[in-house]
Amino acid sequence: MRTSSRRTQGTRRTVIAVVATAALALTAAGCGGGDDDKGTPDGGGSSSGGSGSVSLPDLKGQKLEVAAVWTGPEQKNFQKVLDEFTKRTGAEVGFVPTGDNVSTFLGTKIEGGQPPDVAFLPQVGVLRQFAQKGWLKPLSSDVQAQLDKNFSAGWKDLGAYEGKQYGVYAKAANKSLVWYNTAAFENAGISEPPGTWEDFLQTAETLFESGTPPVSVGGADGWTLTDWFENVYLSQAGPEKYDQLAEHKIKWTDPSVKDALTTLAQLFGKKDLIAGGQSGALKTDFPKSVTQTFTGNPPKAAMVYEGDFVGAFIGDNTKAKVGEDAKVFPFPAVGSGKAPVVSGGDVGVALKDTKGAQALLTFLASTDAAKVWASSGGFVSPNKSLDLSAYPDEVSRSIAEGLVAAGDDFRFDMSDQAPAAFGGTAGKGEWKDLQDFLRNPSDVAGAQAKLEADAAKAYAG
Repeated sequence: MRTSSRRTQGTRRTVIAVVATAALALTAAGCGGGDDDKGTPDGGGSSSGGSGSVSLPDLKGQKLEVAAVWTGPEQKNFQKVLDEFTKRTGAEVGFVPTGDNVSTFLGTKIEGGQPPDVAFLPQVGVLRQFAQKGWLKPLSSDVQAQLDKNFSAGWKDLGAYEGKQYGVYAKAANKSLVWYNTAAFENAGISEPPGTWEDFLQTAETLFESGTPPVSVGGADGWTLTDWFENVYLSQAGPEKYDQLAEHKIKWTDPSVKDALTTLAQLFGKKDLIAGGQSGALKTDFPKSVTQTFTGNPPKAAMVYEGDFVGAFIGDNTKAKVGEDAKVFPFPAVGSGKAPVVSGGDVGVALKDTKGAQALLTFLASTDAAKVWASSGGFVSPNKSLDLSAYPDEVSRSIAEGLVAAGDDFRFDMSDQAPAAFGGTAGKGEWKDLQDFLRNPSDVAGAQAKLEADAAKAYAG
């Protein structure tokens, strides 16, 4: 299903994005919350103008529906973007949450003849599948103009299929970050965040001995476990193996997968290092994994792994201040490998061939929309023309700068490249198999066998 070709080569890259410099920038940002440096990243520029710099049509009287997976703070912040679009065009825009099974939700809507005008897909594999089925509408020349102006070729490639541009990656993510409670670190006498996996485990042991559960794992949401695996695998096995596994050119029974799962078991297999142990982690969803790290005295955990979007949850659901009470460090390097940088993103696509759908995607591809979205925090844009001053704090600016500075040299989330049945469905495939592994981390071979059986079935289909 995923043979190599010049057409798809760009969509299969998964990156280590300027690892050394990005790691230094993120560590520095994690140690301070200053607001004095608001420069633009190399190769980028400021917005092309003030309010209304992108031309949009008059859509008074028209109604649009947008579907996406976001809830809570992420939905609230996206609503600000939709409100600005309404202000400029007069269109009435409604938001529909899809739930985690995005492809199933949208497929049912499309087959029922009631698709939303625009949808955000969190998996590259779903975009390809929808394009194959003829469910996506190609982007207009106005959208393409904004893409050409504001996005690198790599991000455009991810939204294309068989030579046609279908998607706008308006929202990206650096998914190689560990957020930590500064008070918990200070209480444990930890002055420097860990840089290697070995140091990370030692830091966890020190936190446990100080009386604070070290790591909060959102195991109730299987997608968080795929991200854990991908970071360990990318660092330990390297980018070439990562690409091969992402395309299922090597099997999940490969020794490199065994090594990564064995490494993960060094954390998952020690209940003292996980808040609530394995059973507690399997009952903890992503929002709770964040909030329990930054509430309470003492908190229920000292560290939580996930992407830059954690910042929004911290800001909206706790009293902790990012850059002071909550800081961040890069995912640690495993073995002799480099510190990984795995990227993710949500791609906006048109499911209806309407003027309103194309206008909204034009806006989403502009710096105007990116600026509104970025100002709320918990958001990173791959828009290279967005001035870093749009981000509300130094932590966000450093994360965004590292992503944009990577240019086309990036690696995308592995599970998001897979068929949805394997890499993007709650209770099935990789999500379920890694939850089973978290439940019993000693059974590495059993986890590999399940992963390979589910992958083989999904890729064959």
